[in-house]
Amino acid sequence: QVQLVESGGGLVQDGGSLRLSCAASGNIRIIKTMGWYRQATGKQRELVATISNGGTTDYADPVKGRFTISRDNAKNTVYLQMNSLKPEDTAIYYCNAPNRWHVGVEYWGQGTQVTVSS
Repeated sequence: QVQLVESGGGLVQDGGSLRLSCAASGNIRIIKTMGWYRQATGKQRELVATISNGGTTDYADPVKGRFTISRDNAKNTVYLQMNSLKPEDTAIYYCNAPNRWHVGVEYWGQGTQVTVSS
């Protein structure tokens, strides 16, 4: 099992910045890629960004050029730096890590609220 704990959410004004962190613990050998998803009220959960164990990144189109995902493997932590935030970025942000050995098995954090005021 893997436990994921997010931190860093909060309230920010339009155009502001926030940095989210996700610390992984437990049997971390069973995860490689980590990522961030978000879910706004009344909408489906959507992918924001992913990062491989080697540092290869991928971003959803709405956040490209504004968000940066990174990781510190020594600390088992992944980060999401969010700049130029917009009200439409308001959502609960979840950390995610698929089990590398078992397709369909994924681990999720509890989520952290990000609110961008206009």
